Parts: sequence; C-alpha cells; structure tokens
Amino acid sequence: MAEVVEFRVPTGSAQTLLVWGLEPQPDLEHSLYSAFSKFGLLYSVRAHSSAAGAGPGSYAILKFYSSGDARRAQRACNGQRLFQKSALKVCVCTKQKGFQQQGLALNSNKCQELANHYLGFNGWSSRIITLQDVSGFDGENEEQSVKYLCAVEVTLPTHGVCTRGVALAEADVENTEDPLQFITASRRVQKLAVGKALSAAFQKILLVVLENGKVAVEYNSTQEELTDSLAEEELKGLVQVNEVSLEQFDCEEEVLSDLSFDDELPGQEMPSN
Repeated sequence: MAEVVEFRVPTGSAQTLLVWGLEPQPDLEHSLYSAFSKFGLLYSVRAHSSAAGAGPGSYAILKFYSSGDARRAQRACNGQRLFQKSALKVCVCTKQKGFQQQGLALNSNKCQELANHYLGFNGWSSRIITLQDVSGFDGENEEQSVKYLCAVEVTLPTHGVCTRGVALAEADVENTEDPLQFITASRRVQKLAVGKALSAAFQKILLVVLENGKVAVEYNSTQEELTDSLAEEELKGLVQVNEVSLEQFDCEEEVLSDLSFDDELPGQEMPSN
C-alpha cells in the first residue's frame, strides 16, 4: 500500500502519536526526538505537563509526516522504557473533531528537510530564475515600502519532474530618510520572497512512499498556476505581463515562520542539496 506525503503541515490523526507516562527531565523534547526519529522524519515534538488531577508525569504529542512511520513507532515504543526508568504508553490518535482542514504549506526550511529525507541531498536542486524589485509597481508610494517578486525552479532529475514557484514579499520602511532602513528592509524582503517561492514550488510535488521504502514522485496539478506555462524569459519579465496579478502570489506569513534573516541572501543560483 502506497502513502502520499505532501509538502504541507501534517494534520492527520494517523500521523500523530500521543505519548504519556513521561518522567520529568531536562531536554525531554530532545530525548523524544532522538528516540522516535529513528522511525521516520518528525514534523514536531511538543511535551506538556499533565493537568492537575490527571495523574503524575508529563505527556507529549509527536507529528510524523507519514502515518506508516507513526504506526511503526507506536508498535515499537509502546510499553518500552526507552530513555527513562518506567515504561511509556504510546498510541496513535484516532479521533478527530469535526472536519479536518488542509494543512498549511511548509516553510522553505521544512520543505528542504522533507526533500532531503525522501529524495536524498543530491536528489533535487533549486535555482532562482528571477528576483525583481517591484516597489511602486502597483502605483503605491515606493518610498514607503520595499517589494520583491521572485520565481524559483525546483528540479528532481531522477524523477523527471520540474516545478516552479512564484511569490511576492513586502515590508514597510518606517524612516524613509535613513538609507540603512531601505538596505535592511530590502535584504529581508528578498529572503522572504525567495523562501516563499521555494515553498510554492514544492507544493506542486507529491511524494508517493511505497511499502518497500522506495519513493515515486507525482506532479500535483491542483496547485498549477498561470506562471507554469510561461517561458523563462517571460518569467524574468514578469512585471510586464499584464495578465498576471501580483496579488495571486501573496502567501501565508506562517510559511516562513522559522526563516532566519541573519543568514546570507542566496545568490541567483541556489546550490543542490
């Protein structure tokens, strides 16, 4: 039986483990991650103290990208001591409240982590097609804000898949008389645009994980955009294409929630991973 893994925040109950009977200790989340990541890539590990009257110990909620990994981890770890003196209780969540909405797009760092896990560090590559300053393009006062439009291409050579992502990022400049404000804002917005575009490109990729551990890749046509049909030269001149509205490239801020702005801005060629 095959399982489809998307480049989105996992929301399924079958991908979520509840672990309880945890003994208080420093770096509990790190201990949990070390023990459970042996079974597959984890999206998150969250440890909590038990509520008053609910019994001693702490509990944790672990989210895997794959429900198969979650099941294997549950079977192997339930009733085991692992990193503490008493046995843990581990179960797969089976109840859902109401209907389950589609998960948010993963931020660019998580996308790269997921791609590296299933495709290998040399199984994919990405490059920036264009990174344009479009401040004032929509008629607003360009001295009050900085806006960049970015197009990124992600290639999976072994699977013959190539996708593109386009994104817009913007930030206001508070002190318009300070040149440093513009430089800082411009650098930040460029990184935001690159990260959003990379995330958007990954949304068009579906990972099909087979029982034998092999991975196939499918193109997610439901995420297809008008810009996918444009030639590279047309993408580089995207601001001159009247049919394309900049608003369609605006993404959720949460997509880049853990992007560090202290890193160097990627160049026009992003290295293979």
